[in-house]
Amino acid sequence: MKQLTKAEEEIMQILWTKKEANVAAIIEEMPEPKPAYNTVSTIVRILESKAFVDHKKAGKGYIYFPVVEKETYTNQSMNKLIDGYFNGSFKSMVSFFMKKNKMDSADLEAILKEINKKED
Repeated sequence: MKQLTKAEEEIMQILWTKKEANVAAIIEEMPEPKPAYNTVSTIVRILESKAFVDHKKAGKGYIYFPVVEKETYTNQSMNKLIDGYFNGSFKSMVSFFMKKNKMDSADLEAILKEINKKED
């Protein structure tokens, strides 16, 4: 699966939330300053070429919808991050974030409790 640019990911976040939208509806959800219609339209077509988005005809225009689920992309991105920056070690990643974010053992215990709840 290909990585997304920041602009592509921003549009995907909107489509994952809305489930489907035309270009005008995507722009409406974007922060100021709003990008040009043609810019968003081009990015959506790039997302289509990367097989992240598909479309259906709606009158004279198109409605776009995500083909790749957010969780699938998130998992792939996290795996790439862990492989690329932490030599595939989840332990190294957690250690890094604990040091950089000044987490203590109570924070880690709370995270472990959350993980264990989701496994049940």
